Amino acid sequence: MKRIILLAGLLFFAAEGYSQGSTDYGSGLKVNFNEDGSKYMRFIAWNQIWFRSSEMNPGTMIADEPATTNTDIGNRRLRMLAYAQISKRYMIVTHFGINNQTFTSPTGSTKKPGMFFHDAWNEYAVVLPEAGKKFSLSLGGGLHYYMGLSRMTMASTLNFLTIDAPIFNWPLIDNADQFARQVGLFAKGKYGKFEYRMSINKPFATNTAPVDVTNADNAVAVDNSGNTRWSKAGYFEYQFLEQESNLLPYKVGSYLGTKKVFNLGAGFYTAPDATRTSVNGVVQKHDMKLFSADAFLDLPLGAKEKKMALTAYSVLYDYDFGPNYLRNIGIMNVGAADPSFTGDRALAGAGNTQPMIGTGTIWYTQAGFLLPCKAEKPVVRIQPFGAYTYKKFEALEKSSSQFDIGANFFLDGHHAKITTQYSTRPVYIAKDNIDGMRGDFLVQLQIYL
Repeated sequence: MKRIILLAGLLFFAAEGYSQGSTDYGSGLKVNFNEDGSKYMRFIAWNQIWFRSSEMNPGTMIADEPATTNTDIGNRRLRMLAYAQISKRYMIVTHFGINNQTFTSPTGSTKKPGMFFHDAWNEYAVVLPEAGKKFSLSLGGGLHYYMGLSRMTMASTLNFLTIDAPIFNWPLIDNADQFARQVGLFAKGKYGKFEYRMSINKPFATNTAPVDVTNADNAVAVDNSGNTRWSKAGYFEYQFLEQESNLLPYKVGSYLGTKKVFNLGAGFYTAPDATRTSVNGVVQKHDMKLFSADAFLDLPLGAKEKKMALTAYSVLYDYDFGPNYLRNIGIMNVGAADPSFTGDRALAGAGNTQPMIGTGTIWYTQAGFLLPCKAEKPVVRIQPFGAYTYKKFEALEKSSSQFDIGANFFLDGHHAKITTQYSTRPVYIAKDNIDGMRGDFLVQLQIYL
């Protein structure tokens, strides 16, 4: 831990500012099939390596040994995206790779993780987004990321402000979806400064058996959709200042002052009969009804030559998965339950798990400030940031607050950056009792081309 903090300190105090991105990248890894570049195929590849020092939840063991702390290194994401347009009206998108490779897992080795498609869809532009036209419309279908709900539900993983997404922005993650995607049909487009995205999808089937209870107040909804019915999703956004591209669904986390953006948005996701409870042997189905409202700001500040910028995002989620629904998640969790532990265990489980998603309310806010440049051709650009999360779940009698604080060190904009972050998480040992906080210190090296 001391070495990590020393590294972060040296980066923070010794670094100079650097301009966003690099002209070396241009349009990236792109193959043009005509002279004006309107017929092309583009490739994007990226890798995010995490080094972590983590405090484990009480009652954790790692590889059959009791553990209160853990230090490791892993691949958070290793991905490649390819998309092509041979006509202005037609586009095909594919996105594949691996996630979350660690040295071990609660169930054993994680060697050779499976590579799979994250996205695979076809798209047709019904009304082209041409100059002078207010309205545009594209239709598509396949395994897609147009999942509505919020800006961060469709976030790009290449340009986060913080080290990662907070995860609850993907409320179905690897349950009723495939890593935040579902198979279905979508429509997207703009009308002036108004942008819309809508989809109808067939959720992936879930079959968790509900625990039978005798008192309806104690019933806990679980993911069990059987022969799933179609879900519906949408996100609607008004872009007050500069317009953002909607060629691809991935929303930018931080423009580093290269655009003037202020957006207000709202979205939803609904799925009939998505969860179940059981009371006295009688199974009841529950609709999933998820809603959000958010705001995003990215503005250059001060004198133009200093290249300072403010980035801020805030979102309120109102989640209804059914009574007392609660899901515990730990990113790249390596901890398992220690059977010999005799103290108070964390309700969320072992390792770095925490109450992440549930019926209730979540408010999340993040902000970052791009520090001014001090040299004509500086080496590194620095962006300190912070984030706050408030959760109030029906299944837990006490609400929780947690925070993230860190900084991005841009070696070459988002193309090459080092991110340091300290994050806290609440440890519930009872529904009404939080036994303090546990922390994770992370260092990420990101490269994308």
